[in-house]
Amino acid sequence: MDKKVRVRFAPSPTGGLHLGGMRTVLYNYLFAKKYKGDFIVRIEDTDQSRYVAGAEEYIFDCLKWCGLEPNESVQHGGSYGPYRQSERKELYRKYAEQLVNDGYAYYAFDTTEELDKMRNDFKTEKNPSPQYDHSIRTKMRNSLTLTDTKVKELLATNTRHVIRIKMPEQESISFTDMIRGEVNFDSSLVDDKVLLKADGMPTYHLAVVVDDYLMEITHAFRGEEWLPSAPVHILLWKYLFGIEKMPEWAHFPLILGPNGKLSKRDGAKYGFPVFAMNWTDPKTGDLTEGFKEKGFLPEAFINLLALLGWNDGTEQEIFTVDDLIDKFTMERVHSSGAHFDYEKAKWFNHEWIKKLEVSGLRFPVGELLTKNGFIVSDETYLDKVIELVKDRCTLLTDFIEQSSFFFATPEHPDLDTIKSKWNDQKQLFFRELIRAYKLLSLWNTVDLEKTFKEIAAVHQLKPGELMLPFRIMLVGGKFGPGVFEIADVLGKTETLKRIEKTLSLLS
Repeated sequence: MDKKVRVRFAPSPTGGLHLGGMRTVLYNYLFAKKYKGDFIVRIEDTDQSRYVAGAEEYIFDCLKWCGLEPNESVQHGGSYGPYRQSERKELYRKYAEQLVNDGYAYYAFDTTEELDKMRNDFKTEKNPSPQYDHSIRTKMRNSLTLTDTKVKELLATNTRHVIRIKMPEQESISFTDMIRGEVNFDSSLVDDKVLLKADGMPTYHLAVVVDDYLMEITHAFRGEEWLPSAPVHILLWKYLFGIEKMPEWAHFPLILGPNGKLSKRDGAKYGFPVFAMNWTDPKTGDLTEGFKEKGFLPEAFINLLALLGWNDGTEQEIFTVDDLIDKFTMERVHSSGAHFDYEKAKWFNHEWIKKLEVSGLRFPVGELLTKNGFIVSDETYLDKVIELVKDRCTLLTDFIEQSSFFFATPEHPDLDTIKSKWNDQKQLFFRELIRAYKLLSLWNTVDLEKTFKEIAAVHQLKPGELMLPFRIMLVGGKFGPGVFEIADVLGKTETLKRIEKTLSLLS
């Protein structure tokens, strides 16, 4: 790369951060890191009517959880600020006026009523939703149809108006997409988009071009839903700064759910998360569950995100962030939609739980157990528990069921299962086991199992028929890792206490 790579993620603070938005973050981040460039987060809050309190902080919380923090942003500072568009408001009018003066844009004074009338009067069977375009602008109230004197008069009296781009007729507009190759548009099919709104705020179309130029963005990556806007942005680059200064573009494929584009409604309907973290809509109070709260590790979340539309050309599926930085190329990003498979997502998480060292799981598992009312005071003890059960957990939330009995004696052990085959001989066996275990000088898995089997042989009992009641005494149910490993971790005092408690309940 000749110039230092500078990429940006430009979210609108209007709600939760969707899987597609997080993938855009990730691909921007990987590209920047691969080429030792800068990753910028710019808040696009030009549409104040859609602004949602708390959404901006939520976006940065999501990035922090994933470890995808930017070099520059509202929170991180930088030399190209402000990084919130509402704080850059005064910048944009200058460029909008320049476009008007150069003949590439015009003032439009149409009222809401006049626009509604236009949509009704020009409606046809072929065109049920007429747009403000080259065929209609000559019939509307704007600086193309009014005299210069009238326009000056309206501006002088602060008459409410917008500035619209004047789209050329029958012009072929093209650019090279890093993923899709050559893309062409017919300018006649694009309407005259508003560039500057009546409140003086820019629309996305003007702001994104001006900000990318002023922030020296070299590569602009976004979802394919922005492809229809590309001809407007290309012309704005051409008119304002010169096409040669335009960043290289790539438009990422959609992430698909069970019925087309993955949506928040899919998550609610099918029971899987679509946001990075829990999001509560402040207006409705509705909670949308996130991957973090569902029990996903950030490492697994990043891994599954990366493969939603990209692969390295091999069969490899488990990637660290460093692996991804090393192997990521825009050429390997797919142009067609990527299907989100929740079962596959859980598989990634299970693999990452198995892969991580205990130290990497200590904090999230400890936090989860504490939140669920368990006292976790001994780090060494917690590490032993995690090591023992982690391969059995698909989601972090599984650690609650798989390890809670290590932190609290089961209140209601499954006595019915024991009772069905219980007898005096087994009662004597466990009484003898308590005595033998009390005398053990070494408390470890090997000696516990050896002693257990020796006493079973003396009582002429098969160890297999004694293991289940022993498990239920310690765990409370028919689950968990090896029973002698459980006893080893629980320790002598707690193991004997649980056997005694169950025997008293049975008698």
